[in-house]
Amino acid sequence: MRSNGWKIILMRVGLTVALLFYLIPFFLILMNSFKSRNEILSNPLSLPLRFNLENYLQAMQKMNFWHSFFNSLVITSFSVVGITLLSAMTAYFFVRRKTKWNQFIFFLMVASMIIPFQAIMIPLVKIYGTLGFFNNKWALIYMYIGFGSSLAVFIYHGMIKSIPYELEEAAMIDGTTPLQTFFFIIWPLLRPTTLTIVILDVLWIWNDFLLPSLVLNPPGERTLPLATYYFYGTYTVDYGLVMSGLVLTIIPVLFVYLFLQRYILSGVMQGSIK
Repeated sequence: MRSNGWKIILMRVGLTVALLFYLIPFFLILMNSFKSRNEILSNPLSLPLRFNLENYLQAMQKMNFWHSFFNSLVITSFSVVGITLLSAMTAYFFVRRKTKWNQFIFFLMVASMIIPFQAIMIPLVKIYGTLGFFNNKWALIYMYIGFGSSLAVFIYHGMIKSIPYELEEAAMIDGTTPLQTFFFIIWPLLRPTTLTIVILDVLWIWNDFLLPSLVLNPPGERTLPLATYYFYGTYTVDYGLVMSGLVLTIIPVLFVYLFLQRYILSGVMQGSIK
């Protein structure tokens, strides 16, 4: 019993130290975002003399924050809704219509997950550039739905297999159509899996830099990571302004994660292991 007590204490100490290693960089960025450049250079580890919001106001204006925020919000929202809804319907079709052709397409989608994005980056730029799909946020949404559907279909497929078919048979006896059966019987049961996919895709799409940098070039179409990148390149020497810009970029996705994080483990367990 005594040895178990020591193990628990050592584990808690280790976890606390690891937590501090993760939090200290965020704490330093937050504290320095309120300081002037001279104050940061004189003592970057100290607390700010006063919590001045001037850096945040300047960063919002120079980054064109609200416009970039709206672009990121539109791209992330439509992409995530498209990925979850279309992937759930596709997985449902694959599970309930077990033809050889459906199984082949399903395994093809699963196999596509091992292909790194860098391997298809150049062909993607050439093909979509020839078709004139660049500099358009809707083309980017279409790409995100395509790139995100494989993993989502795989997770939904595992979850839907665990749902008894008798539920659907009972609904059909009551006169529901296949579409009504999916939306009123299957879709509510997929809620934990859907929330897990929403969290993973929101974190991915909101923070993604590489794909928007290839597709969106005009300043008016930039997402928050792109706006932060160009803002950082322009105001590199003004550390307080740069750090306030980084905090502004982190805050929205941090709120989404804190609001939905409790569904991650339960959703992954139900969706991918069953």
